[in-house]
Amino acid sequence: MTTTPVVRALGDLAHGSAHPATTACSCPPPQVLADRNDGTVVRSGPVVAKAHAADSDTRALMARLSLAASPPLAGILLPPLPAPDVPPAGAGDRTVSLWPYGRPVDPSDPDAAPWEEAAVLLARLHRTPPPRPLPPMRGPVKAARAVARMCRAVSGGPCTAPVLAAWRGLPGWARAENPVPPHRDGYLCHGDLHLGQLVRHPAPQGPWLLIDMDDAGLGDPAWDLARPAAWYAAGLLPPGIWLRFLDAYRAAGGPAVRADGDPWPELDVVARALTVQTAALALAKSAAEERSPDEVEQLMIDACVRIASLSPELVSEPPS
Repeated sequence: MTTTPVVRALGDLAHGSAHPATTACSCPPPQVLADRNDGTVVRSGPVVAKAHAADSDTRALMARLSLAASPPLAGILLPPLPAPDVPPAGAGDRTVSLWPYGRPVDPSDPDAAPWEEAAVLLARLHRTPPPRPLPPMRGPVKAARAVARMCRAVSGGPCTAPVLAAWRGLPGWARAENPVPPHRDGYLCHGDLHLGQLVRHPAPQGPWLLIDMDDAGLGDPAWDLARPAAWYAAGLLPPGIWLRFLDAYRAAGGPAVRADGDPWPELDVVARALTVQTAALALAKSAAEERSPDEVEQLMIDACVRIASLSPELVSEPPS
């Protein structure tokens, strides 16, 4: 990977924050953890520096990041380190934040994935009254951006038809066109929950905490359950793991679904939205890489085919 000015600037910032400049240094080179349009993340020892997306609404982003330092969210969110007053020159106009390093989920050990811990953290997050005014959670916006990215990458392709049909079948609020219904709005949400958003801190065996609040805000808490629900519905997540996750969320008092019985009246719309988002990104990425969708990507595209074939009366809406 080519070292960009942003990566170099973040590596220098993280390294300088890890220990005083006067301390003898035998540190390994900074490690790039992510380098995408929506965020560049570089680690040096115990410190991680992140340059957030260049097109971020700075005021909204700062409101979201402030959640991680809010006392009511202690033990739920990874707290940040003091950020520089002025971003490093190489980062341009991008907002930069500093974080302690936390040990991520090990993708090579799926049996140890912290599904129950994630569910409990979500329930605690959703039950916490918002400590200050916040912008809307960005989950529906990310879904809409994924569909737009697909349309740019695969303009007019027949493979996009079922994805677009499934997208058009969603209510306007799930497509970021209308506000969330009032009876489902106002909860503190993560906005982009997946297992990559959990770390152990202090590393390596501290408690699990949620990270990455770039999409957090107020909205329907069911959105934070949407990805595992979509994976379960598509056959990617085994029923036993899904039930463990759902049961742990309910046992912790999570408000996204009813306390018992069928959870799908609350989950149907959001699971369909995340299915479309995942399929749209799969088509966009595979087109950019000039390849066919892989097996997992194809499962999500096939799920859109099934969704698109549903009669309107078979599609659940959140209860009013």
